[in-house]
Amino acid sequence: MGCSPSKKVVRAKNATKRLRAVVRIQTWYRRYRANLEARRRCTWSIFQSLEYAGEQDQLKLHNFFNNMLDSLVSDGNSPAPLIRAFNVNKRASIYDTQSMRDSGGEMLQNLLEGMEVEPSYKGPHLTFPLTMNQLHKIVQSFRRKLTLHAKYTIQLLLEVRRILKTQGNIRYASTSLSKQVTVCGDIHGKLSDLYTIFHKNGLPSVNNPYIFNGDFVDRGQFSTEVVIVLFSCFVMNPNEVYLNRGNHEDHVMNLRYGFVKELQMKYKQHSRKVIHMFKDVFSWLPLATVVDDQIIVCHGGISDTTNLKTLAKIDRHRYMSTLQPPGECEDISTMDTQDLIEWKQVLDLLWSDPKPIDGCQPNTFRGGGSYFGPDITTSFLQQNKFKLLIRSHECKPEGFEYTHNGQVLTVFSASNYYEMGSNLGAFVRIQGAELECRVVQYMSTHSPTHRKVSFTQRINTVEKSAIQDLKEKILASKHKLLSEFKKCDLDNSGSISSSDWCCALETVLEIELPWRTLKSKIAKCDNNGDVQYETTFDELEVRHRYSGNGPSITETLYRHRENLETIFRLIDTDHSGFISMQEFEDALMLLIKQVDIRINERDIRDIAYSLDINKDGSIDFNEFLEAFRIVDNFGKDHTKRVSRDHSIDSAHVPSIASELDEKE
Repeated sequence: MGCSPSKKVVRAKNATKRLRAVVRIQTWYRRYRANLEARRRCTWSIFQSLEYAGEQDQLKLHNFFNNMLDSLVSDGNSPAPLIRAFNVNKRASIYDTQSMRDSGGEMLQNLLEGMEVEPSYKGPHLTFPLTMNQLHKIVQSFRRKLTLHAKYTIQLLLEVRRILKTQGNIRYASTSLSKQVTVCGDIHGKLSDLYTIFHKNGLPSVNNPYIFNGDFVDRGQFSTEVVIVLFSCFVMNPNEVYLNRGNHEDHVMNLRYGFVKELQMKYKQHSRKVIHMFKDVFSWLPLATVVDDQIIVCHGGISDTTNLKTLAKIDRHRYMSTLQPPGECEDISTMDTQDLIEWKQVLDLLWSDPKPIDGCQPNTFRGGGSYFGPDITTSFLQQNKFKLLIRSHECKPEGFEYTHNGQVLTVFSASNYYEMGSNLGAFVRIQGAELECRVVQYMSTHSPTHRKVSFTQRINTVEKSAIQDLKEKILASKHKLLSEFKKCDLDNSGSISSSDWCCALETVLEIELPWRTLKSKIAKCDNNGDVQYETTFDELEVRHRYSGNGPSITETLYRHRENLETIFRLIDTDHSGFISMQEFEDALMLLIKQVDIRINERDIRDIAYSLDINKDGSIDFNEFLEAFRIVDNFGKDHTKRVSRDHSIDSAHVPSIASELDEKE
């Protein structure tokens, strides 16, 4: 029997209600996901803008060092040690150039002098040539958080240097035997990511070659371990492991971004020799790798003047730091034209970034290299008969990104780069006769519960971290911002319009962000929608436990602490972590001269005396730099202590160890 008309009407109404409910749920869910995506993009924009602001500081540092050299050389009153300290490419080493021509004999004996292996040493004992079993022991010792002894580290670096000297500036890889090659991007001292790559893709071998595309060190806690594992793989498989130089295989960058400090902590009294050896070995790393004459792999990118024939002839060892002219050049204005051309070629390869618009412009954010457009890429690839440019140098949310109509592939292998959950890492397998690129993504974990965290919870965590970073950046310019805010507050009401608030932040911080979107997370508004600008600082302030010179001076030093750290580490030529009071004062005076900040000499002297706790005339500058704190009115410490490498993912190590055992 058929349904009555009334029942049909009821069913139709119910179906309509269900349909409307489904539409509402879908609409709500889409809005919810769109809101999450907007928050993710905003958070990513904060992290990237802050990183690029740091790269802008690197541009200033680039000019800072070169101006410093000019001023020191021209100033007859400047002490000679300062001139030598700031000229990284020319600075006298613990061994002269002639002695470095031989990797053995007397030089080896001098380098290893005083490096006896103590009976208490629990790490691996190395002999050369290295074996798979020894690599296994290195991996296991790093799992137990042991440091490879300085003697074995020096021996490994000498062996790496010996091999690198036989290789050209541009290496050529072939897949005729292996039928594939794996390209890895920035690792930045994240040992867990390196283990993840080997766990997923296998160890380097004749049938499994690798190209590691620079930026092995800095930022992460385990840069030493990462580079030792990579160098061990390299000396065992010199024809299957390709090591390209990145912009962080650079002594000035290592002074600023943590690798030198890490070596000082891990090698103590032997750190000077180890640091100098790393500085020298990094300068011998090749600049690019070409796969089957069809794909070029380099760290940064290219420019409209990139010429592979010119690059092939450059003496790359002249560039201990690519941020300064080559060794014998002290004044850029008097540099030989050929030297300038060669220097730019190296800078472009290590520092450049692709942009969506045609043309080639100076890379204003990075401090070196160029922005190159699709037309530059097409021209370069056609000229050299390549079909693809693979580069790294930029963190990507998915770990990789195709640009320039698929002609440029960016691969970034450090997952969780900004914060846990902020981005995936990736590596690329080039395989088959057509050299097809297969991207493998991953996220290295450090907690058994991390995988259970929802996407929303991950966004909340990453967003909170980004806002905290941004607040620290804002707090470092508190007095400048207050001055700018008050210019707009003509009636001294304590409130200004949202437009004025956004404009002031962008002007002072020189960072373009969606400030209107971020307003509610940074400051409070009154009933009229105007911003109560003093709440921007949320009753926080920067303090330094050894300085009683007032908030403005402390804030100024905090704002320029990275530049100060770089200067201190350059002056600290024996890498002891201590400098004299006079050197401390000289460093501050140099910073004031170059960065145009206002601190009088008396205040500088007072700061120096307050830091000389033992009154022995020397200052522990590490303690000075780490003494900055962000506190609230109740004295509670809000200083963010987040490492970019959280811990070693030991869950993957047994799998690596098993493979090592099988190969052995």
